[in-house]
Amino acid sequence: MNTVDDSMAPLFAVIGGTGLYGLQELANDYRIEVATPFGEPSCAIVVGRLAGKRLAFLARHGESHSILPHRVNYRANLWALHSLGVRRVIGVNAVGGIRGDMPPRTLVLPHQLIDYTHGRTSSFSDVDGAAVRHVDFSAPYTEAWRAQVAAAANSAGTELIGEGTYGVTQGPRLETVAEIERMRRDGCDLVGMTGMPEAVLARELDLEYASICLVANWAAGCGPEGEPPAAEISIAEIYAHLEHATAQVPPILQALGALAGE
Repeated sequence: MNTVDDSMAPLFAVIGGTGLYGLQELANDYRIEVATPFGEPSCAIVVGRLAGKRLAFLARHGESHSILPHRVNYRANLWALHSLGVRRVIGVNAVGGIRGDMPPRTLVLPHQLIDYTHGRTSSFSDVDGAAVRHVDFSAPYTEAWRAQVAAAANSAGTELIGEGTYGVTQGPRLETVAEIERMRRDGCDLVGMTGMPEAVLARELDLEYASICLVANWAAGCGPEGEPPAAEISIAEIYAHLEHATAQVPPILQALGALAGE
């Protein structure tokens, strides 16, 4: 699947979520259209240099946010990045905060997830003639890669909570208060719609994978300790919080390029 010389391969790839449809900081960038056996990726892959390091960027929902979470072609996205020689991936995910210390605008580096999605194609083995792989998914995120992301955030002076459990829901609707209460009982700290099957598909391709979760809102029925939760979630506030959180991502990526390239 690797169709490029390793010396030309991106150091790592970023899959941008809601609010992150491009990296303006990329220099000398160019676009690559990649055909895959699994259909079309969400959009062209942009390759360029950040602080002198070659990176790849893919907008998960498309560059105009036209693809719903359950309709993202996760297999094509991961396959396309792998075919360009990518071996490490950062997924940037917009999420809601459940745990009390994860308010809007917080950045979190989850270490676990619970998958509540349904009907999504979640394996490269799910095609006629493919070998069946039963990958170990005990730790859904690559620990060594997570550690480098955490170190990069520290180097960039960006606050990042270094653990949490990400509950992945179907979307595109937001969750009910009762659903969030169930997820809290299950041990979820965050809720979002795009963490799976992206993480397991990366594992099937032997890619190192980590997620930077941007908390865009309090999940339904949640809020600051001692204060009543909001009666409803404001979409306008979600995008305002995301804009603030998203601005903290490029410095982490720049620092990560320096660390990962050593």
